[in-house]
Amino acid sequence: MHVLLVEDEPAIADTLVYALKTECFDVHHALTGQAALDAFAAKSFDFAILDIGLPDMTGLEVCKKLRESSSVPVLFLTARDGEVDRILGLELGGDDYVTKPFSPREIVARIRAILRRSQNGSAAPAPAAAKPELPAGPLQHDPHAMRIHCHGTELDLTAHEYKLLLVFLKNPRRVLSRDQLLDHAWADPGAVTDRTIDAHIKSIRAKLRAVKAGAEDFIQTRRGLGYLFVP
Repeated sequence: MHVLLVEDEPAIADTLVYALKTECFDVHHALTGQAALDAFAAKSFDFAILDIGLPDMTGLEVCKKLRESSSVPVLFLTARDGEVDRILGLELGGDDYVTKPFSPREIVARIRAILRRSQNGSAAPAPAAAKPELPAGPLQHDPHAMRIHCHGTELDLTAHEYKLLLVFLKNPRRVLSRDQLLDHAWADPGAVTDRTIDAHIKSIRAKLRAVKAGAEDFIQTRRGLGYLFVP
């Protein structure tokens, strides 16, 4: 696995590079956001670790630029623990968020967990005549390719967005609480907050709306209760 590490603090970077290489990851270390973007343009990476506080631009800005052309899994590192920062990072397509100080072993464990979720089943080719798992409609799921289409257009979803939308597809017209959604879409629900659900649903709605105006209304908010999917 090729990992792009973007961290401007040498002590932290050296520790992470050593830990990742010990676990057989191939690591490319960049000190700035621009250096990271240049490296990404020149080489294919399987994972990106982005420090939010970089000298030339924020890790959030780097992630936003990466998302213009790639769905590579992203783990944010930051010295801040503000809820706004966490939600913004998730809205921009981040897969996880770790606050400094942290254990290098924790970073490795989180990377492996994210990769397992995002790549599960990716090696198995879809049968030529694979049928959607769910009835025909504006949203269709291809379980073999692990893709969801909206009005015939494939949605560019992160691993968590995919799992979350799939929970809705399998539970139409049923109100689901944030806790229920966390239990179904996250391997370790206790590691994130219920606000994480709100951030991901906002992102999913935006992607649905980008395909067809009004499609974002498939996911409705039930204030004080949770969310409802109305196909």
